[in-house]
Amino acid sequence: MTDAVTSAERAGGATPAWRRIVIKVGTSSLTDERGRIYPPLLWALARGVERLQRATRGKVVLVSSGAGAAGREQLRLSLPLTVPDKQAAAAVGQTLLMLEWARAFAPQPVAQLLLTAADIQDRERYVNAKNTLLASLKLGALPVINENDSVATSELRFGDNDTLSAWVAHLVGADVLVILTDVPGLYDADPRTHPDAKRLDTVEDVGAVMHLAGSEGTKRGTGGMVTKLRAAALATGAGTETLIIGGGGAALEALAEGELWGTRLLAQAPIAARKSWLARQPTRGALEIDAGALAALRAGRSLLPRGVTAVAGDFAFGDAVAVTHGGVRVGQGLCNYSSHALAAIRGRHTREIVGVLGYKDYDEVIHRDNLVLTP
Repeated sequence: MTDAVTSAERAGGATPAWRRIVIKVGTSSLTDERGRIYPPLLWALARGVERLQRATRGKVVLVSSGAGAAGREQLRLSLPLTVPDKQAAAAVGQTLLMLEWARAFAPQPVAQLLLTAADIQDRERYVNAKNTLLASLKLGALPVINENDSVATSELRFGDNDTLSAWVAHLVGADVLVILTDVPGLYDADPRTHPDAKRLDTVEDVGAVMHLAGSEGTKRGTGGMVTKLRAAALATGAGTETLIIGGGGAALEALAEGELWGTRLLAQAPIAARKSWLARQPTRGALEIDAGALAALRAGRSLLPRGVTAVAGDFAFGDAVAVTHGGVRVGQGLCNYSSHALAAIRGRHTREIVGVLGYKDYDEVIHRDNLVLTP
């Protein structure tokens, strides 16, 4: 591990061609010292996001803290708070937060999504959240995600938005997770007490540097470097490169120019690991597909009902099913239709789905992002 250099110095300022980018913004990056949302900070971040989208031609998902702090200020609450007061503050603050993000990103629409750990643990809710995110991106909206603190219990909490951002990166199949903080990266010692501390440019193994993390976050936030490295371990283990950078909107604008104001944590086994969760899910049924559908899947496309020739098993929306061709398993994925519905629409064109079922929630039987093929 060496002293930090910018990615521009390493790669001539080239901006990576990231397809999907998750950016996590902490409370301290959005609020003033009194805990109030400070619009100029959001506007600067929005400018950085917009430049990054243009430079990479990618889609951004934002994980934004700040609701609890904003709600406490609006309700004039003093710490410590009871759990109901915290939940009320989050509910009030979330409206303020989204209003400011909508203003900052205008005219690009923003889409609010509030999640709890149950939305990741439950298969159907996981698929619903994933499909909502992908549809929002496809339609040109910028998703803004926060933990649903108004209803989450201790058993159903992520605990911090660093961890939430890693799961969101997993949900959308992000190429990179950018964690914005008030510290410009990871150092080989605490820079607050060691003036000669050196910033690390690249980390290959997150576990090897966990001892470098402190234990405290800011007074306005819930995390510190510990939670950021834990999130990085989760994200990189699932194949998503992670950047821990400081500097707010200016840091994002620099990143759009190919400069890294922080630390890069390298992804592990990118493509295979990203779909390892899918590969480990127990299947509830099987779909036999024709040769044309198999060729389409191998070309990176989704499975459509026209390519399904037979349906076996009893499964519901969101269940994992095996995909076979000639009786040989070729992959598995999360199905957008129940076995009963799919038996009725198999072999048909997508335009016929409404006529057969009376509704059409999806064109795809299995979206390519919810599919893993057998090597």
